[in-house]
Amino acid sequence: MLQRFTTLLLSALLALSSAANTQAQTLKLPPFKKAKLKNGMTVLLLEQHDLPLVSFSFIVKAGAVADPAGKEGVAALTASLLRKGTKTRSADQIAADLDFIGAQFFGGAGLDFTSGRAEFVKKDLAKGLGIFSDCLMNSAFPQTEVEKLLKQNIDGLKAAKDQAQGVIGEYFNAYLYGNHPYARPISGDEKSLAALTRDDVAKFYESYYTPSNTILSVAGDFNSAEMEKLLSDTFGTWANKQAPAVNLPDPQMFTGKKLLLVDKPDSTQTYYQIGNIGIARTSADRVYLNVINTLFGGRFTSMLNDALRVSSGLTYGASSRFEQRKARGAFVISTYTRNATTEKAIDLTLEILNKLHTQGVSEKDLQSAKNYIKGQFPPTIETSDQLAGLLASLEFYGLDASDINDYYKQIDAMTLADAQRVIKQYYPLDNLVFVLIGKASEIESVAKKYAPKLDAKSISQPGF
Repeated sequence: MLQRFTTLLLSALLALSSAANTQAQTLKLPPFKKAKLKNGMTVLLLEQHDLPLVSFSFIVKAGAVADPAGKEGVAALTASLLRKGTKTRSADQIAADLDFIGAQFFGGAGLDFTSGRAEFVKKDLAKGLGIFSDCLMNSAFPQTEVEKLLKQNIDGLKAAKDQAQGVIGEYFNAYLYGNHPYARPISGDEKSLAALTRDDVAKFYESYYTPSNTILSVAGDFNSAEMEKLLSDTFGTWANKQAPAVNLPDPQMFTGKKLLLVDKPDSTQTYYQIGNIGIARTSADRVYLNVINTLFGGRFTSMLNDALRVSSGLTYGASSRFEQRKARGAFVISTYTRNATTEKAIDLTLEILNKLHTQGVSEKDLQSAKNYIKGQFPPTIETSDQLAGLLASLEFYGLDASDINDYYKQIDAMTLADAQRVIKQYYPLDNLVFVLIGKASEIESVAKKYAPKLDAKSISQPGF
């Protein structure tokens, strides 16, 4: 959105300082104000006067984990319908009004929460906020729009299953988490989407879209006192009520090894993910794991990608990640290879994982990862849009400015002993969950070697 401005933005976020004999960098989040409106809405205000833009980011504290059983996908559907009609505006009117002022507004759902963003040129703030607030407070969910989007989602799911790479994450989460809410597919599956109705969407909206269940952050060219009054006047009429509690138990790591083989008879490649339960967003070791995972599978020159792509040519890409959520997210190794090289690729993947444990990382490696993160991270939180999203996310997870302000200090303080400890603690060796999607007739015999019991299903079966 407004790309002509974004390329010109020089962020006030970074305060770079060089000490006499060091090359240390410091990162500091600009000051912001936190307020609470009378109806319970949390408001975060951060002034950025570099460009005449105002960016809004909201979080509703209910995502796919709040989907009723059998109605998976309703949180995502609700979020996608926010700009598809209100009590006074049609979907076409909303689109035309946004286009007329060159603005953007969109919403979507994740596992933990629903979120959305809007951005306007300062001179169009009143018009833009009017559209944005109307969509958030007065969504009407016209039947025709619900039916249209449901059809698109069902068609999209069918298309995604034609490309294993697009759905392997859903299969892995479902197999890893079992009955835990994190097993739910965010966008739903064939059965749940077919069961969804407009009433389900309206009920979810009425239950969870309440002021006290909403975080609204604003970053950009404005005066905080004036913006707070404007938001109070705009959202003050939104009547508050208590949203239902979302049950989110702590997931337990799987002990032992298990493997799911999803048969895709026309596949010439095997897509696979390997992992287990990892860490929550608030884990005290999250910074250390960012450093180690950069070395293991987080960049092009990582151990995994170097072994599986650069040195052996078994794949075009291999990576690993820790999904940091409200409860413990997944640790996942992900890649793909030709059917004929499935065993060789998985063996090499496990060999690299074992090497991480037995050989660890060197001081040179550690410094390389630290420098890499310091170079890559700042551009992700430069623009007013990025800052608004960051503030809302920090508030949701119960974090504060120190998460950013102390980031480099924590990176710099990490030692080889810290590295070895988190490798041993968080990178599983004996407790692994495998999910493979491929041509079962060619890879089933290979798959059996990695777990004592093999579970199997066809990709044509509904669900994940």
